[in-house]
Amino acid sequence: MKRTFLGEFEEIVLLVVAACTDPAYGVTIWESIQQTTGRTITLSAVHATLYRLEEKGFLTSEMGGATAERGGRRKRFFTITNYGSRSLQEIQEIRQQLWKAIPQEKMHPKLSFS
Repeated sequence: MKRTFLGEFEEIVLLVVAACTDPAYGVTIWESIQQTTGRTITLSAVHATLYRLEEKGFLTSEMGGATAERGGRRKRFFTITNYGSRSLQEIQEIRQQLWKAIPQEKMHPKLSFS
């Protein structure tokens, strides 16, 4: 499978799905992203990203059972694929290499009063 690059929001959504201990579905993913990042995002942006990640092979999904609390509608649950996990590990390694490459003095610049 050829390498597909992720945008920042796609990476965040994929990380949240990977981190979910309960079944991951749109609303829980949306709430987690907003809580973790402090961003205000729309639920439709999360859904569009979830479906895009599924099309790219990073996620799979399946429909859960209908629930009375949702008026009989079913939830779509998302799970990270092996490809998605490997991609996140690769991204983490690349980011760690880049962080290590930054000279220490650039991360703690001296104050100048000129």
